[in-house]
Amino acid sequence: MHRLNLTIDEKLYEQARAVSFIEKKSISQMIRESLSQYIAHNSKTKQQADLILEANDEKEILSILANEKFTSNDDFKSKFNL
Repeated sequence: MHRLNLTIDEKLYEQARAVSFIEKKSISQMIRESLSQYIAHNSKTKQQADLILEANDEKEILSILANEKFTSNDDFKSKFNL
């Protein structure tokens, strides 16, 4: 697990503290769950991020980021009946 420093305003922190108390969860757990949900609901960006993490070199990463006509693996497979 990695440590992350996060800066939020006072009001948001107090709200998070209150929800944390009510739900009996740590603020860190709430942030992990929220971030996981955010990534899961942005499937195109998630797929691009997965490709970047699998990329072999900087040139390949820049190509992935520059390609606005990104096609997901599922779309590619259905298009070519794979």
